[in-house]
Formats: sequence, structure tokens, C-alpha cells
Amino acid sequence: MSNIKNYRKQGGDEWVIGGKLKMDGGKVTDEDGNQASAISDVDADVSSADDDDHNEVAGAVNSILAALRGAGIISSS
Repeated sequence: MSNIKNYRKQGGDEWVIGGKLKMDGGKVTDEDGNQASAISDVDADVSSADDDDHNEVAGAVNSILAALRGAGIISSS
């Protein structure tokens, strides 16, 4: 039995990460080499939030989720 935790499967189109993936200055990109768009900081006081603040927070969370989906980090369904 092999003790190699990280390897490229035969055929080269899939990497298996069974250990830790450490990126030194690398980037996660889509298949076209594009990084997800930057997401602006949320400027909302949620302790006394009104509907506008809730909408801003919801919009920011949705932008984060869209970026993660676009980078292939989470699935879209």
C-alpha cells in the first residue's frame, strides 16, 4: 500500500488531495484562468439592522457564494 496522499490520477485530468494543499502565492482560477471578481466589504451594523442593512448583508453573502461557485470551490446546487 502506498503512503502518497497527494497525486495526479492516471490521464492527468484529476488531482487527489488526501493531505494538505498549500499555495505559496498561487491563485484559484476558473478554466479560462480568471480569478473570481473581488467582493466589496459589507458596511452594515447588523446589531440594529433595518431592511436596507439586511439586503446589503444578503447581497454580500450571495456575492461570496457566487464567487466560490465560479471558482469551482462549491457546487451550484
